[in-house]
Amino acid sequence: MWRFWTLAAAAVLWAMPSLTGQAAAQPARRAITVFAAADLAFAFKEVVPLFEQRSGVRVTLVLGSSGLLARQIEHGAPADVFFSADRALVDDLARAGAIIPETQSLYAQGRIVLAVSKRAGVALRELGDLLRPEVRRLAIANPDHAPYGRAAKEALQALGLWERLRPRLVYGENIRHTLQLLQAGAVEAAIVALSIASVPEVDVVLIDPRLHGPLDQMAAVVRRSGRPELGLAFLQLVQGTEGRPIMKRYGFLVPGES
Repeated sequence: MWRFWTLAAAAVLWAMPSLTGQAAAQPARRAITVFAAADLAFAFKEVVPLFEQRSGVRVTLVLGSSGLLARQIEHGAPADVFFSADRALVDDLARAGAIIPETQSLYAQGRIVLAVSKRAGVALRELGDLLRPEVRRLAIANPDHAPYGRAAKEALQALGLWERLRPRLVYGENIRHTLQLLQAGAVEAAIVALSIASVPEVDVVLIDPRLHGPLDQMAAVVRRSGRPELGLAFLQLVQGTEGRPIMKRYGFLVPGES
């Protein structure tokens, strides 16, 4: 059965160029639901329409924190493929029998940055500058279920800043919500994913990746999917010659490249 799905996914990708005209001329008859970590919001704005155009398959993209999405999948949410910002969550789903283990694949590694609101009028060059009195509120994604929030917490702990900054912390539901708090002026600074930080309202400073655990991002096809070959085809596009440049453009490191 696994070999059949693999061949079917390859057939979808092989047929993509010839399907472009058909997809534009008629509504898509097939559809998949992609659950994806919120740090993929900008990159997948390019990936999803590319896949739809090439394959004629309609994609419903559901973004959120990896931990909450994984929990939904474990409880039977109708996802076809899951792109997590944390490989451990996909490993957990594999042990629970919720994903097809043969499809597990490392598709990217993320980075975190210190993002500062331009309207705040404060220049921050390193994490230690967060102690300045002008920084009244700092947003991070909730570290209990968001991998990028956990990385932010680890970086602050590594520098001995966590306990000192805790009274100023504001938790975002996911990494995209964390950026939105900064854009709205609810906080002066935030620690967010590099992949979503290229917005005009903020300045960013890269955070040393040695201060936190690696943000290895893994994907897999969901076992309950009624269209595993389409979910696998989407995953293969992300990792292929068209998807990899998109991921790199948004600051992700992709497997096999430094």
